[in-house]
Amino acid sequence: MTTTTQATAERPTPPTTGRAFGETSTGSFATIHPHLEVTGSLGERYDEILTPAALEFLAELHDRFAGTRHDLLAARLQTRVDAANGRDPRFLPETAHIRDDPTWRVAGAGPGLENRRVEITGPTDRKMAINALNSGAAVWLADQEDATSPTWANVIEGQLTLYDAVRGTLSYDGPDGKAYRVTGAPSDRQDGGTPGSTPTIVMRPRGWHLVEKNLTFVDRANRRMPASGSLVDFGLYAFHNAHRLTENGSGPYFYLPKLESHLEARLWNDIFSHSEDHLNLGHGTIRATVLIETIQAAFEMDEILYELRDHCAGLNAGRWDYIFSIIKTFRARGRRFVLPDRKEITMTVPFMRSYTELLVATCHRRGAYAIGGMSAFIPNRRDPAVTERALEQVAADKRREAGDGFDGTWVAHPDLIPTARAEFDAVLGDRTNQLERTRDEVQVTAADLLDVASAGGQITEAGVRDNVRIALRYIESWLRGVGAAAIDNLMEDAATAEISRSQIWQWIHDNSALADGRRIDADWVAGLVAEEMAALPRTAEDRFDDALEVFRASALEPEFPTFLTVAAYARYL
Repeated sequence: MTTTTQATAERPTPPTTGRAFGETSTGSFATIHPHLEVTGSLGERYDEILTPAALEFLAELHDRFAGTRHDLLAARLQTRVDAANGRDPRFLPETAHIRDDPTWRVAGAGPGLENRRVEITGPTDRKMAINALNSGAAVWLADQEDATSPTWANVIEGQLTLYDAVRGTLSYDGPDGKAYRVTGAPSDRQDGGTPGSTPTIVMRPRGWHLVEKNLTFVDRANRRMPASGSLVDFGLYAFHNAHRLTENGSGPYFYLPKLESHLEARLWNDIFSHSEDHLNLGHGTIRATVLIETIQAAFEMDEILYELRDHCAGLNAGRWDYIFSIIKTFRARGRRFVLPDRKEITMTVPFMRSYTELLVATCHRRGAYAIGGMSAFIPNRRDPAVTERALEQVAADKRREAGDGFDGTWVAHPDLIPTARAEFDAVLGDRTNQLERTRDEVQVTAADLLDVASAGGQITEAGVRDNVRIALRYIESWLRGVGAAAIDNLMEDAATAEISRSQIWQWIHDNSALADGRRIDADWVAGLVAEEMAALPRTAEDRFDDALEVFRASALEPEFPTFLTVAAYARYL
């Protein structure tokens, strides 16, 4: 059943004729109290999250900040147009005084965030959350973004998972009768704590571009619009858990995804300060780690830290979205910006090295932690050879990060924690960070960050097929409500699927050549898609037909969707 719930008990009667978002009026109209309406179905315990007070808080966030969010999304569009017309990102001359001022610092690690050497990422369903809390990692990135398919159930039940986890009441009984309980770190896999300890929770809300269609914001002019996914995810988690988290010795901590400018960071900072006032939290209680995962943000790292300086704990090198951002930004700029097979775009190619070196140097100069990214390799408990290769790949990746000065890193599977921890233990010893390594020798230029051709490599038929297969299988999983999927012994999420489909689009539109000389065009790729679809194991309940439509719309059409998930969410979830 679909219900409609307002955030307050009584509201003025709205005008009989509403206005669409963005429509103006030449006459007078009634002003109503801004509120949120719940239009999604209400499941068990949803009322514990969607309380009148929580909805009132969300409505206040939208009333104050939704307009700025829309302005910043419009600015993103202009930036994309500029890039398509040949204007490259640059270090902003108008903010040079921020970069050149050596005196300012960020707030740094909050309570419970001092040790971040191994962080485990994953969605917020109850089973995966318990596995993360029992993993022995120092931090659990509770992901409501790329590792979560944003079905209404996943969004609200993910909040219930976090609500229970914060209060120590989280449990899950699987359909096979297996009971999952939070017991904390095992004695042989605990990271800087004692057996039984659980990771500090850092929650990642959805990016600015995503909406929550099951909540409608009605503004003062009675205009109706979908709620912001970012404000919903952040607001519900902060409202219900901030005080309990501080009582537990940590705090309301967040990862901020897909920022494209320091102005977007400023918006988050304003939201944090307002929320601290509203929730009676001390200024600076909220801490954020920003994912530097767009080429635009790479040019504004100092400025992003500065805008968030009272609330900032660090930056993270979000490698997969960063690669996607480069493809998206320069997709029509010619062969200088065409990348090879995805597997050849490693963290050691020059333009990726420049990005991570600059991140570490920028962070440490400002007292911020630098957190490494996630290797996609995962173990397979049924295949020792696959596991051995995964551990070797992860060890090399984490050895490089620790040696470069990172203070911690991500893993996607509990079995990878000992390997990652060993590499950071070897460098950090008893220290919780290596902020003293300011990397003054690092000198990265705009040309270094934009030297995409330095990746070298080739495009092969196998690489094209891998992209087609990964995209189809991941999108199908996402449509079924599973946002993190193990595919061919790699952990795939929305970011890696975006790389796969955007590379296909770019190769077609550039008429790129395979290593054997054949040209890539839409008809040839369509043939590969048909072959890969025919080879997939099918069931009556699968979503591969829908996944094929999403793939075609995002990879094979003349227009390039900015994110494949936006239209897919609107149509299918």
